Order: sequence, then C-alpha cells, then structure tokens
Amino acid sequence: MSGRKRVVVFDYGFGNVRSAERALARAGADVEITGDYDASMEADGLLVPGVGAFAACMAGLREARGDWIVERRLAGGRPVMGICVGMQILFSRGIEHGVEADGLGEWPGTVGPLKADADHTVPHMGWNTVEPAEGSRLFAGLDGEARYYFVHSYAVHDWELTSTNPAMRAPLVSWAEHGAPFVAAVENGPLWATQFHPEKSGDAGARLLANWTATL
Repeated sequence: MSGRKRVVVFDYGFGNVRSAERALARAGADVEITGDYDASMEADGLLVPGVGAFAACMAGLREARGDWIVERRLAGGRPVMGICVGMQILFSRGIEHGVEADGLGEWPGTVGPLKADADHTVPHMGWNTVEPAEGSRLFAGLDGEARYYFVHSYAVHDWELTSTNPAMRAPLVSWAEHGAPFVAAVENGPLWATQFHPEKSGDAGARLLANWTATL
C-alpha cells in the first residue's frame, strides 16, 4: 500500500485544477480532480481552489455541494485547504463592485478591495513576500525572503477572530502587504488557506504544499 497522502482537488468550475494537481503531485501526494462527494469526503486532504468573482465562486461551490462537503469535513477534523478565492470564500462575506455576497462563514471578516495607492496598482499581480506567523507549520523551512505568486484585487485587511479559550490554540495568521497589510495565509486547526497561489510559486510553493500534505 502506498504511503502517499490522497488529496482531492475539488472541481466546481472555479480554479486552476490542473496546476494544483501537478504541484500536489510534485509535493508527494496522490491527487484526484473531482467534484464527487464520496471521494471528497474520504480523501486525506481536500484542496479548494478559486478564481474569479467571490459571488460566482460561492454560487458554483453551493451548486456542487462544496459548501456542505467543507462543513462536514471540518466538523470531523478532516483537513481542508483553500487557495486564492478559495480562501476568500471561507470568510463571512465578500463585497465586489458594491455587491455583497455571503461566504462560508468559517471565519468572521469581510473580503474587500485592495487598498491601492500611487505605488501599488490593482490587481496585485506578481511575486511578493509573506511575513509568516510565529510557529507556522505551513511556512516551515521558508523564511520571510521567500516569494509567492499573487493574482487578486480583493483581500481581507482585518483579522477578526480571536480565541477566548486558553485551552484552544489561536489561529496563525500570516500577512503580506500591497498598499496596506492583508491576510496572506491562515492556519486554523484542520482549515488552512493562502491568498497566493502556491501551485504557481515555484520551489517555495512546492515546499509549502509539502508542508501541508505532511500534516494530513
């Protein structure tokens, strides 16, 4: 029997599923691209990609029952990782072009427009560094000089979830900056996510995905 971890890249029509498949295979996982319920529930890890508009991604996810799958995996402590808009939809809501849409609500917070200025254009497209949270397992072996590939016009600028139970580990939040600081990655029990695209981030992204699969 193979000791490789089984990862499903959830296919709901909104994501770079082939790029994610190749990157996860490079990281040492057995990967399947599917929207099948049973496969998604039984996999060691579920990766939820996302590109495009927040509201459209949420509609596609609900149509594919992805919201139900994510909720039930997390209720059972089963790992889930979101990427780009797949991270944004984990928050309570998104506001794009004045249109507000509900997210999955796994974390409180609002996804809003990046705060551009004279030195920072929108979309934020290209390579940028991330300030890893202290004790991060996702960024283990990667320092603040590593660069990751971003493509987005919206982000979460304020982290609103705080732990009031000292027995529970507080979420680890890593930050990047483009005009203003924004949430670049979160590690919260079985739920991890990145605003950037690790599958397009070369060796640093491969190491990061290997760090995730090693925890499955």
